Amino acid sequence: MGQTILASFRWLGFGFLDPLVKLFQGIEPKKNGALFLKKAIIPILSIAIFLGVANFFSSYLYNIERERKIEKTRETQGDEAALAMQECIDSGDISCKPNSLPSPADVWRATQTLIADHRMISTDKAEFKTRTAAVNAQRHAQGLSSIRYTGRPSFVDQIFTSLKTVFAGFLLAAFLAIPAGIVLGLSETLRTALNWIIQIFKPVSPVVWLLLVSMVVKTILASADMDKSFVISFISVGLCSMWATLVNTSVGVSSVDKDYLNVSKVLRLGVVSNVFKVILPSSVPLIFTGLRITLSVAWMVLIAIELLAQSPGLGSFVWEEFQNGANDSNAKIIVAMFVIGGIGFALDRLMMLVQKAVSYESKA
Repeated sequence: MGQTILASFRWLGFGFLDPLVKLFQGIEPKKNGALFLKKAIIPILSIAIFLGVANFFSSYLYNIERERKIEKTRETQGDEAALAMQECIDSGDISCKPNSLPSPADVWRATQTLIADHRMISTDKAEFKTRTAAVNAQRHAQGLSSIRYTGRPSFVDQIFTSLKTVFAGFLLAAFLAIPAGIVLGLSETLRTALNWIIQIFKPVSPVVWLLLVSMVVKTILASADMDKSFVISFISVGLCSMWATLVNTSVGVSSVDKDYLNVSKVLRLGVVSNVFKVILPSSVPLIFTGLRITLSVAWMVLIAIELLAQSPGLGSFVWEEFQNGANDSNAKIIVAMFVIGGIGFALDRLMMLVQKAVSYESKA
């Protein structure tokens, strides 16, 4: 039973809990206690230190901005106004709070605000759906489209929009890169002839891809009644992130053990059978390494692409908060930063689990 638990932790990426499980089982307490301290307690302490340092710098910058704001008021409005400003700031009134780096407490309050805002918008959506249910039923019977909720999206809605966009872009990248990588890996002539395309297009900025895709999509879908910003965003993400998978697939296919290829020739396997039974199983580790990089790149470039394409995702949220300039905007941007980083980490772990599962199946 204990070994099953440990194997499950390792497979899920929680290997740092191995020593804790062994401690509860009474296995080598001294050794596993030291390992648990190293792998779990010290990282937790590092989080506490990070929060302490963040709080210190936040207070330091807040005090600088506070003195600057009071002094500026004194220069423009006089000593009496400066004293009133000082009293307003010290009272905690949000209307005169200096706009500086938010503290961990400010970030936590912003998180609670975003959650409360999401609940309010979800309630509005549910009420709208109830109010329009009968009308939409009639419209469906007449072959007309439903009346849609047109209110602003919540922060959680924007997270799901970004995830939908990044997965669509990732699937497009895989659909384009894996077959192309197999073809290039099988033919050294093609690989040499087309290498310049990869080397030129691979470092192109996501902004350039976005502009090019926008021109094409807006021309082709000019009369189409659909969300063009989503189409532009996911195609741009896919084209920008596909190159790691293309290169890794090509390298994996071209470096398949010659003995496997000789056996394939002896068995007189066709091209399709050779690819699916010999080449792809041997190339799985490199292909999935490329896919992991592709997904990471896709998530990174997505924020900039959403910002420019005006797609209602996390990129748009960050830009709107920056433009808004409200007292809690900086804190909300920090919340978005941690959400973006956390989702990126989770996506990488997800790809790693899929890679382990597929690699195991290919070895079986």
